[in-house]
Amino acid sequence: MSKIGLFYGSDEGNTEGVAQRIAARLGEDRVEVHDIADVTQLEIAEYEQLIFGIPTWDFGQIQSDWEDFWEDVQEIDFTGKTVALFGLGDQFGYGDYFLDAMGMLHDVIVANGATIIGLWSTAGYEFDASKAEITGQNLFVGLAIDEDQQEEMTAARLNEWCRQIAEEFGLEGGADSVAVLED
Repeated sequence: MSKIGLFYGSDEGNTEGVAQRIAARLGEDRVEVHDIADVTQLEIAEYEQLIFGIPTWDFGQIQSDWEDFWEDVQEIDFTGKTVALFGLGDQFGYGDYFLDAMGMLHDVIVANGATIIGLWSTAGYEFDASKAEITGQNLFVGLAIDEDQQEEMTAARLNEWCRQIAEEFGLEGGADSVAVLED
């Protein structure tokens, strides 16, 4: 069984923490976690199944390590690769830009051939605009996490989303193989 490559960027540790929590749920024997600041295009290209984690900063900006890697991401051929996305943002403080970085990353990798899984409902979130929202479908392009305003909901959201992507990735044991945690 090939492993899933989980790549994240994190300035203050929230996205890194969520990445580790995802790996714990899916199984650390299935997932290899990487800080985007320390990787190359070739390392991403090694995986057929990927999870990307990206926070949105300030007024819709890309996290600094992802920003440094942005030109590299634009050059990767994602044809034949299945990708799940998760994004962190503050829906109340920055409601006009909620999860914009995840939406921008989605657009780049889809343009380069990626198949996206892990779509997530917009229900339960309050925001004004988001580049990560799929117009007219009440869905985000990936899991939405708000550690600033809804931290108490993160564990349940992670449990549900990890069960969903385990099925969509076709992992052995599917949703039943995912550890349900209350971290």
